[in-house]
Amino acid sequence: MDYQDAIEANHLSKHFGNFIAVDDVSFNIPKGEIFGLLGPNGAGKTTIIRMLCGILSPTHGSANVVGFNVTKEPEQVKRRIGYMSQLFSLYNDLTVSENLRFYSSIYGLTNHDQDLRISELLSQTRLEALKNERTSNLSGAWRQRLALACAVAHKPDMLFLDEATAGVDPLARKEFWDMIYEMASQGISVLATTHYMDEAEYCNKIGMMHQGQLIALETPDQLKANQEGVLFQASTEKPLLAEESLKTMPRVKEVSLHGVLLHIRLEKVSDIRMIRRKLKSTGINLDDVEEIQPTIEDIFISMIEGRPE
Repeated sequence: MDYQDAIEANHLSKHFGNFIAVDDVSFNIPKGEIFGLLGPNGAGKTTIIRMLCGILSPTHGSANVVGFNVTKEPEQVKRRIGYMSQLFSLYNDLTVSENLRFYSSIYGLTNHDQDLRISELLSQTRLEALKNERTSNLSGAWRQRLALACAVAHKPDMLFLDEATAGVDPLARKEFWDMIYEMASQGISVLATTHYMDEAEYCNKIGMMHQGQLIALETPDQLKANQEGVLFQASTEKPLLAEESLKTMPRVKEVSLHGVLLHIRLEKVSDIRMIRRKLKSTGINLDDVEEIQPTIEDIFISMIEGRPE
């Protein structure tokens, strides 16, 4: 079926009784694009994926996935998508190759096609040396690669990754995203949900979710370019006290703690001198002060600052 956008979501909402899990969300994902839904747990990301997969019916709104309506044609949608979550639906008593054979058979591949596809997937995910290893013996990162291979065994047009990188180390996450890039270059469209804000950099476009609402829909570069003011990073021996003091000062747009480091967004560069003087007068010294580029996490905090709970 010919289609221009892999996903067209129009005013999607999902209510569970009086609770609104997803509130009037709209976005498009062009064919071959990697789209990220970012936000904390409970923001509505997984509910959106379940509606787009045809598992949950929207309370309001509509959506097409790879050209099929998720409400009217859910089975057509399910045959053309791949899905992977952080839970990794693998069979631990089977080997790597046996898991791949099982999943490819579920998706309807014949024996000859299975052999070719399994060989291709083992190479693509660098699992050849582990093909006869029992899945229960694999590390989390290797299990993640196997789960990805199983999810795309049938060469889906659309791949959903629901917190698929949770629980693995940063290097494994980077290598995982390298494989996603390779798949996208072959024409697979990707929607990934994550609460790791740094993963936004891997996406062509991101949607930021907060309390069921889509509060931003831009490329990572556009989000950074739209950020007002100037951002400084500083250290101090009294980070919590400094954060509370800064929140009450004029010209401080936002302040947040990142570990033990303070991120302070000011109206202009020269404001930092005034801020340091005022803090010093209260016995708080700012050290190692430097101007930095905002991260996606900084931007997300800025956007939700002051929003009603």
